[in-house]
Amino acid sequence: MAIKKVQKLPQITRKTLLYKSGVEYASYALNHVEGCAHGCLYPCYAMMLKKRCGKIKNYQEWRHPKIVANALELLESELLKLKHKIDHVFLCFATDPFMYQVKEVQDLSLKIIERLNKDGIRVISISKGVYPENLIKKDVYGINNEYGSTIVSLSENFRKKYEPFAAPIKERMGALKKLHDAGLKTWVSIEPYPTPNIIKQDIKEILEAVSFADKIVFGKWNYNGIISYFKDYKSFYNETARGVIEFCGQKGIEVHIKEGTMTSDNTNTNPRPRFEKIYRQKPLFGVIHRFDSKTKKSLVYFF
Repeated sequence: MAIKKVQKLPQITRKTLLYKSGVEYASYALNHVEGCAHGCLYPCYAMMLKKRCGKIKNYQEWRHPKIVANALELLESELLKLKHKIDHVFLCFATDPFMYQVKEVQDLSLKIIERLNKDGIRVISISKGVYPENLIKKDVYGINNEYGSTIVSLSENFRKKYEPFAAPIKERMGALKKLHDAGLKTWVSIEPYPTPNIIKQDIKEILEAVSFADKIVFGKWNYNGIISYFKDYKSFYNETARGVIEFCGQKGIEVHIKEGTMTSDNTNTNPRPRFEKIYRQKPLFGVIHRFDSKTKKSLVYFF
């Protein structure tokens, strides 16, 4: 895959880089770029937040990312104080570390991962870009990193409409599969998952396509009232999430259902699936699944 040649990105500086994340599956995180060339139109929460805070003016500005010029210097100084407290670092919540065809971002991301791994800190990343094969070099990058891709549809028409400048779906999956085949841990985020009034599709087809992954995260479509126009959308997400849990249980894949995706639904007469752990009788706000390779049993925790 050829990297598009672009002009050198504009630069900004920051006072801090690492921060403690309040997100359910991340410890510390960092964002070494402001903006994202992918221009996702779900809409993108990160773009909405930056606009609200006055960091950017509009969508066009968001789509022209700025590199944090002192990111490596900040990381070096902050690791001196924090490295013994950090289990892992998440890349990234407010940008994409492997922005499609933006080499400068990719190069900086690789340097950051290498530096974190040098101190034994594993990296968990998520991207709608294409992971470089360099990550397979286990003498440079750690073997405990977790590389994830967002794949909410296999449709290129959907991708062009809602993720217009992100990598084509097949390129994302192909690059992720190479990392998996090299023995690295991979995961897939099926979030934000669209309701049928956005696109009619079969979740099972997506699950089968990404079944090589070690973990699947599933979550509903957010920050857009369009899902409420689909009748019984709460039941739709409950049923779809149960299908994801069942599929992952059968395949021995770790699964995480994002908070707020499953809700109490009195109109649904189908019982919740019975798993190894008995769930509590209250609305579901999240699900964590673990597959015990020794006992060959699925452990599912509702909370």
